[in-house]
Parts: sequence; C-alpha cells; structure tokens
Amino acid sequence: MELNYPKYPFKLQKKQGKDQLFDPFRKIWILLTPEEWVRQNILQYLVQVENYPASMIAVEKTIQLGSLSKRFDILVYKNEKPWMIIECKEANVNIDDKTISQLLQYQQVLEATYLIASNGHHTVGAKIETGKLQALQNFPAYI
Repeated sequence: MELNYPKYPFKLQKKQGKDQLFDPFRKIWILLTPEEWVRQNILQYLVQVENYPASMIAVEKTIQLGSLSKRFDILVYKNEKPWMIIECKEANVNIDDKTISQLLQYQQVLEATYLIASNGHHTVGAKIETGKLQALQNFPAYI
C-alpha cells in the first residue's frame, strides 16, 4: 500500500533536552521517537484521508496474551468491536515475518478483521477471511 501522509500541524516541544509531541488521540505529551513519528502520521492518515472516526481509534493500549501483557499500537473499532489492528515500526525496521507474527498474536485476543503493518515507508495489510489472509491494496473504507 502506498500512503501519502496529510499535512498536520503537530505540536512539538523540548523537555529536558528531548523532543516531545502532543498526541491528540491520547491527549498527552509523548517522547518523539522514530516509531512515534510513524504512528502519528498513520493516525492522521486514517482520520484525514480515510475518514475513520477519531472516536473509534485506540492508541497504545495494553492487552493480555496469556500471562503476558502487550501493547498494540493502533486499534480501530467498528460496531463496538475491534476491526483493524495496526502495528507501527520505525523507518529502518523491515516489515517481516516477526512483525506479522506480532500482529497475529494480537489477533488471537482482539479478533479484528484487518491487520496492517507499517514502517512509514512500506505498508502491508491483509483481511482475514475464512481463516486466511487476503492481501490488501488499500485501506478498507470505514462505512
């Protein structure tokens, strides 16, 4: 999938010599890491380009995978159920089998229909249909 990120006036500040960004979804200042840059741009893409409702998007929440606590990057809800899981990586991290395995682990708990992974430059996605992954060319419409 090719993503053209929309322009967004991100709020930035320096605190104790470190760059921070105001996350409008979580309504907090957070450390601006390379992965966070990807997450924030994808969030703006979802809302501004794909017209996903911001109120249906959860960011960095903890879930239980057996005895392990894990945090997903982005989860989009539809009809009050998890609909799409998005895993963000920093630009120099390849989207590989390890990333897909991570998404599939989250999928076991969340049971979303769509899985997306992105490092900001390369984005892949799949729809789960009858237990099989079907590759996506674009983000699905939120209707």
